[in-house]
Amino acid sequence: MGIFISTPFSVSQSHRKAEKMRKGRAVVFVGTHQRALDGKGRLVLPAKFRTHFSDGGYISKGRGCVDLHTVEGFEEMASRLTEQMKARELDVRVASQVMASAEEVRLDAQGRVTLSLRLREFASLEGEVAVCGFDKRISIWNAAEWASMEDDLDPSVVEALWHGGGI
Repeated sequence: MGIFISTPFSVSQSHRKAEKMRKGRAVVFVGTHQRALDGKGRLVLPAKFRTHFSDGGYISKGRGCVDLHTVEGFEEMASRLTEQMKARELDVRVASQVMASAEEVRLDAQGRVTLSLRLREFASLEGEVAVCGFDKRISIWNAAEWASMEDDLDPSVVEALWHGGGI
């Protein structure tokens, strides 16, 4: 009996057209933006991030945060998980948990994405949040926790850059 993760989405024609237009240009999210969740758990994405989510996206649990993925980024992650399971590098229960905890999201007309109560509670998100570009995804952190980590990491980042581990 094989292990199979089915992804609960299909790629639309408009998505394929957008993908062809972006072909050869990798999406990389960078920067940190301070935002606030409203009472319904909605988050206004920074304008420079919004265009990458015109076809929707997926939100999942991260390491102490929630991660927002483009459709393409989520498909790549799902594919990597499947390959890791086939190679027995990843326990099927871990991959199942990652996929089962993910949710499909769409931006509304104001550029907002709604974070479910379950995911907000997981990452302790309420009020002020930090929206951080992190390569192919966006991580959404509790603002106080992010500020604390940022203070701790700043010297490490500078050190890595000076020793050639950075840019």
